[in-house]
Amino acid sequence: MQESLDDLSKKWEIPHEIYDLHMGKRDDLTEKIIQVGEVRFHIPFLEKSQLYVLWKCLWPDCHNCCERPIRLPMTEDDVELMTKKLGYKTKSDFIKNETNVITFDDKMNNDMLITHTMLSMKRKKDETKDDDGKKIPCRFLTSGSCGIHPDKPGVCWMYPFLPWRVPVDKWWKVEYHAKFVFTGDCPGFYLEKSLDPIMPTLQDYSKKIYDYLISCHRAERNNYISTSKIIKYRFLCDVKSAVDTNKK
Repeated sequence: MQESLDDLSKKWEIPHEIYDLHMGKRDDLTEKIIQVGEVRFHIPFLEKSQLYVLWKCLWPDCHNCCERPIRLPMTEDDVELMTKKLGYKTKSDFIKNETNVITFDDKMNNDMLITHTMLSMKRKKDETKDDDGKKIPCRFLTSGSCGIHPDKPGVCWMYPFLPWRVPVDKWWKVEYHAKFVFTGDCPGFYLEKSLDPIMPTLQDYSKKIYDYLISCHRAERNNYISTSKIIKYRFLCDVKSAVDTNKK
């Protein structure tokens, strides 16, 4: 993490509060929950400074999310989209040539560690499942642009948001959530006293995140994704409280 942050600092000014947040050194981290559309966004809030940690994409000056992805998990919808995009006649041909079956752990917000098994699109032609979790530049990144945009896997639209869905009350009622994932690779985080600057971004991402979670659920239901709950855990920088702020 520190190596990634120090690398970012060579080109961008990283506020020390955000640097310390990445490193797990803040003892005043809470969160504000804001409802935008169908998604409840968990926005980091620093109590001592009374500042929100917000985000904006710095593309095209930055394309670290394409240079340093650790995997590209695929949903059923992604497979259908990429089969057509890359010119394969059948989905089975695409899966055989362009994906690996990978297994990885995902830390969810309900104190559960989830193990996923799913298809992951190859970031390089000769990628194997042993490369999963390594930061490998995506082969579709050319001259600072995405060669398959906008027809790219759903996960490519998510960064730096980590989305998840939670069943509540009855089995047919579900909440959709998203929070920032701090990998040390994104220079787009900044500090503000108000949520106003990020509201257009949340409005844009709300539908993307909702559609992606629906796609993930469909993929799991159709056995494209296998999941299992393993153990309970705590975040290194676990938040101490949450306050709901309802905005549509």
